[in-house]
Amino acid sequence: MHYLSLMRPKDWIKNTFVLIPVLFWVNSPENLGTTTASEVALDTLVTLLGFCILASGVYSINDALDAARDRTHPVKRTRPVASGAIPARGAILFGGVLLLAGFGCSLVVGSNVFLVFLLCLLLQAFYNLLAKRLVLVDAVTIALGFVLRAAAGAFAIDIQLSVWLVLCVFFLCLYLAFVKRLCDYSSARAAQDSEWRSPAGYDDPLELNWLLGVSGVMSLMMYLSYSLSVHAFTVFGPRAIGFALLSPLVLIVIHRFYRLANEGLSDSPFSSITSDLTMQLGAVLFLVGIGLCLYVPAVEGILSDLLIQFGPAGAAPGS
Repeated sequence: MHYLSLMRPKDWIKNTFVLIPVLFWVNSPENLGTTTASEVALDTLVTLLGFCILASGVYSINDALDAARDRTHPVKRTRPVASGAIPARGAILFGGVLLLAGFGCSLVVGSNVFLVFLLCLLLQAFYNLLAKRLVLVDAVTIALGFVLRAAAGAFAIDIQLSVWLVLCVFFLCLYLAFVKRLCDYSSARAAQDSEWRSPAGYDDPLELNWLLGVSGVMSLMMYLSYSLSVHAFTVFGPRAIGFALLSPLVLIVIHRFYRLANEGLSDSPFSSITSDLTMQLGAVLFLVGIGLCLYVPAVEGILSDLLIQFGPAGAAPGS
């Protein structure tokens, strides 16, 4: 049970960014017939599994290396290695086995996916050796890791990676990285006798809130910009405007991430999703809305009739 906890299965939700490119495959007519749906599903699921295993391997090794620091943190001190439930050497060995298994999954899918896995591991090594001690650089490094997850999903099903996908994923994950820093700061502040300090020096709440504000706004703006872009219209047609109409739900979820972290009610952005009813409701409504826009033909007709649309050539259809 301690080794399962060491793998942090709750954090596997982070790897669902691998699934995003499937939306573009499903909605691109030129992809139909080149690869079967079963092949796409299998390659995507194997890539997702590989990333989960790879991430767990990194978590295991990181927990072993950071055990001394984690013991001074009011929340992280309960982790298996920091609490003494698992010896550091055992965690490192276990993590090494998981890394090999993760790379094995990537090789099953293809060489491009393997290269992305390798880049992710190198990026993680850079983060552990240097980036996590540098303000902003640490968060940028983490966000790039999520971009690589999306890239792996695209390579797994052999489609081109959209620059819009890259930008949306990057700024959203940059924001979530700063939310994580706020979680750490708030929980350490709540424990007044804690000796824990941010490795990168996020000790000024004004600076941290500024970074959160900028990255949060950029996340929402990238989502809206993509929803209203020519690229989205080309791929999704009038359904794309439905994505833009869901932006209030995106704003609500973004704010809940911040509020829960600021109040010290979560130890990570993703634990917020499992503990906050408002966030769960907002996320579910957003996913339902996306599903309606994508797969209910009547919605496309309603959006096309009621709202002005701009096609690929920049002119409103029917004008």
